[in-house]
Amino acid sequence: MRIEKIAIVDFKNICDEQLVLAEGINCFVGDNGAGKTNILDAVHYLSLARSMHTITDTQSVRHGAEGFIIDGHFVCGQERHERVVCGYTKRGGKVLKRNGKEYDKLSEHVGHFPIVVVAPSDTALISDAAEERRRYINRLISQIDRTYLAALMRYNSALQERNKLLKLSPAEDMLLIYDSMLSAAADIIHLKRKEVIGRMLPLVARYYALLSEGREEVDIEYRSELHNAPLTEILLACRQKDIVNEHTTAGVHRDDMTFTIAGYPLRKYGSQGQQKSFLIALKLAEYTLLAEHTGEKPILLLDDLFDKLDMRRVAQLLKLVGGDDFGQILITDCNKHRLEHTLGVAEAEYRLFNISGGGIER
Repeated sequence: MRIEKIAIVDFKNICDEQLVLAEGINCFVGDNGAGKTNILDAVHYLSLARSMHTITDTQSVRHGAEGFIIDGHFVCGQERHERVVCGYTKRGGKVLKRNGKEYDKLSEHVGHFPIVVVAPSDTALISDAAEERRRYINRLISQIDRTYLAALMRYNSALQERNKLLKLSPAEDMLLIYDSMLSAAADIIHLKRKEVIGRMLPLVARYYALLSEGREEVDIEYRSELHNAPLTEILLACRQKDIVNEHTTAGVHRDDMTFTIAGYPLRKYGSQGQQKSFLIALKLAEYTLLAEHTGEKPILLLDDLFDKLDMRRVAQLLKLVGGDDFGQILITDCNKHRLEHTLGVAEAEYRLFNISGGGIER
């Protein structure tokens, strides 16, 4: 799958621009703040109907404008052409259309146009709390399994209602009802997380070995209270604790993943380069899973490519993603000559765009 052309109007600092993209590598170069990442974010909107950053739709509107429009033309397997338009106005909200037909629910769009993002903000997966890692695995599995997404929505809804009940004077019969609802959804979530993380692990290890030239071994451990008992039993055991704390203290909303390098926590013992290499390996594993599920090669977005990586590892990465297993790639960097040199070392063909003040010039 690839995006053939994209039109962007009043999005971030981009006023009105149209791009025709190459099938392979597309590079966007310019100073910090010029708008390079905004192009990648526009593609993210077309794929997942939201920003790749933790900002609202209103914050994505260009200053002084009332809304934005992103219009993308995709070419999918067997040369099937698809058009996706994402529009937002401050008064009317967000509308997403595929081939002219508006979605009833934005969640129905998830998974049809897969993308994978590698960005400096990925470091939060290592340094931040478990919530960030749960958000990541939820986003990944939701793209490849609709039953998971439905179960996750049911779980979060029941969790919210149970927590409301705990703040009042909770009746045991009502708690048992919510326990049953949570447990039914949690069983699906736990099983799918266990399966997907198990499939990711050998892929992450392989990609990390390629990027680091086999210097260290990495591992991922999935941590969940449901490994040891069903959620109904766990909730009963935590009943008094939940009532005292006025919220649900156990469940899959507390799951986590532990990343290690050479048997030690990556967060404490991994260098910046090792952590970045691990994150890239994680995202390439995600790419492989999405490709296997959809039968399409996702679009790969590499934002600020050289962040915390030396030129040797970047060249290794470009050589890797320039192979037949990968499809269209969008890269941003602030140093044109460095990027061109590294692409030359990797013997990669590419199309270059210069970005300045939201303007785009090929």
